[in-house]
Amino acid sequence: MTSLQQKIALSFLLFNLIAAVAFSQQAENPVWKKLTTQPYPGKQDDICFVNENLGWYVNGYGKIYRTDDGGQTWSLQLEQKGSFFRCIAFVDSLIGFVGTVGTDYFPNVTDTIPLYGTTDGGKTWNPVAYKGPYVKGLCAIDIVKEPYINHGVLDYRVHLYAVGRVGSPANMMASHDGGKTWESWSLENFGQMMFDIDMFDTKIGIACSASSEDLNASNALILKTSDGGKTWKKVYQSDRPMETTWKVAFPTKETGYVTIQSYNPANAQQRLAKTTDGGETWTEINLCEDAGAREFGIAFIDANHGYVGTMNSGYETTNGGGSWSKIDLGRACNKIRIYKNGKGDIYGYAIGVDVFKLTR
Repeated sequence: MTSLQQKIALSFLLFNLIAAVAFSQQAENPVWKKLTTQPYPGKQDDICFVNENLGWYVNGYGKIYRTDDGGQTWSLQLEQKGSFFRCIAFVDSLIGFVGTVGTDYFPNVTDTIPLYGTTDGGKTWNPVAYKGPYVKGLCAIDIVKEPYINHGVLDYRVHLYAVGRVGSPANMMASHDGGKTWESWSLENFGQMMFDIDMFDTKIGIACSASSEDLNASNALILKTSDGGKTWKKVYQSDRPMETTWKVAFPTKETGYVTIQSYNPANAQQRLAKTTDGGETWTEINLCEDAGAREFGIAFIDANHGYVGTMNSGYETTNGGGSWSKIDLGRACNKIRIYKNGKGDIYGYAIGVDVFKLTR
């Protein structure tokens, strides 16, 4: 073999090696893929799955959709005109709950029932009874499965927590028997709007709130509870008007992130709040400088690798929010959910104007 042939062969081997490494890295990195769903003109608010194939999503047209094949196809399970479905959560393949935003905030909404439940996988839905003050609307539902020994076998007690709403008033609902019975109470002494909740266990949790129901005077507000949501303490408050928080994500017990919404058109800098001590203290980190990138959903695979949805694009970080790159999550991506299956494999779904699936 001549010297020239050797150089060509070496270059060919090097090219193949680089291509193989690039392909391997690309195969390992999860990517978001847009799914085929029914068109919707604005932000759809929530999506949830109980395994890689079975899931549901809701929207403001009073519609609930279900998939049994990982989002490849969707069937309409309910269309209830006058309802604005804001949040959804399923305990298992049969038992689930959907919250409404309530009246006097969005047009053409007449449904005054805050919470519906199903025991047949979404085939039928019925209003949920609760004890306590009237709840005008809900924006988020969280589930805590508390392990215990049941006759020598590991079992779980299911606790559900729901908060709302955007535009006020601030209320909370909870069930400690898997959704069979519910109670409600006011949170107006602690925050004026409630957008999201993440309970670490039956006592400790974080909520996204706002300091005022008047958006012009509102600061972004993060609250923490240590008594199951009965009382809350302020752990973060922004110093800028026209701000609220929106969604929370805790990939570990110590590290968490909250999206901060700015409604000030003169404010181009978009920020998040980050904690590394379980929500006791928070620092602000920058997302991007874009007045049109009002923030919505957030989720993290681990303490460093996560995603944020905004009004006009999605963003990804692999260094704990130190830097961000634009990705396609569609417009107004409001809820991002990351899951692990029994093998520890990652999968996820996100919803806004469109629905996306995270795959490797």
